Amino acid sequence: MTEVKSRWKVFIEVLSTLNSVMTFLVVGVACYILFVYLMFTSLWPLSTLYFIWMVMDWHTPERGGRRTTFMRKWKMWEHVRDFFPVKLVKTAELNPNKNYILGYHPHGIMGAGAFTCFGTDSCGILETFPGIRPTLAVLAGLFRIPFFRDYIMSAGLCPVSKQSLTHLLTKSGKGNAVVIVIGGAAESLASTPGINTVLLKQRKGFVRVALEFGADLVPVYAFGENELFKQVIFSERSLSRRLQDLFKNILGFAPCLFAGEHFVILPYRIPVTTVVGSPIPVPKRVAPTKEEVDHYHRIYIEALCKLFHEHKVSYGLPESHKLRII
Repeated sequence: MTEVKSRWKVFIEVLSTLNSVMTFLVVGVACYILFVYLMFTSLWPLSTLYFIWMVMDWHTPERGGRRTTFMRKWKMWEHVRDFFPVKLVKTAELNPNKNYILGYHPHGIMGAGAFTCFGTDSCGILETFPGIRPTLAVLAGLFRIPFFRDYIMSAGLCPVSKQSLTHLLTKSGKGNAVVIVIGGAAESLASTPGINTVLLKQRKGFVRVALEFGADLVPVYAFGENELFKQVIFSERSLSRRLQDLFKNILGFAPCLFAGEHFVILPYRIPVTTVVGSPIPVPKRVAPTKEEVDHYHRIYIEALCKLFHEHKVSYGLPESHKLRII
């Protein structure tokens, strides 16, 4: 029997989720504006001191960041989890004596499942995979935003850069699970309800990194991620699509024209089930060849497709539904 939520619980869930969405959309820009604004007020020493601190702290994100238990266990994340709800499903054990690269699919508009499951502890990641330390790797440019960089570092987020991945997979011991949203910003432009499309055919960098450090690959699929928002999909040759691509190439993320339910920007209350697949053993190669990268990339795609088709019916998709890989 489905538990009936009180009005207060529903209100807190909506407020918490709205806060998360607004953080995704405007807080980064707001932090830039605040930083510059303070420089022209009597509080200019605050901006000056913070700038000096940021320069001194510049490489911290690529050296494992600065996560805090308080931020990852913040009660608000549990309300965000319950809003959809978001659920983490394990299909196989992860050995804490190994390191892993988890490929998360699809990106969706905001990657709600990725952040809730791996950027916080609200879905029980530490209990589900004992001895595993998850790190969600995100756009490196976010760590150049004043104030905002400290906020996301406290949640354990790190940049998806070669230096950052090298540190996490070589200098942080064992049991590290680096989560990468493989399709990135480009995949968000294909996010639309009823269609499961992943950008993967030419995305091979994560496989090369896995080979270089002997990190096992783990496919992850979030059923429901693409259902959270409706999006206007522009044709490939349209001016609007060219502007989106230009913006993505310059700033690293793509502006999407999307809508949810209440307040338009609030996502639909659709369950998001993040299924973690079985690890794919990957040997360590100091200088992996193109053939080796292609081989393990092909194995990864096959494992992702198998994971999708084995679980799609359980999470609301018809048996005939296809996973489109581009």
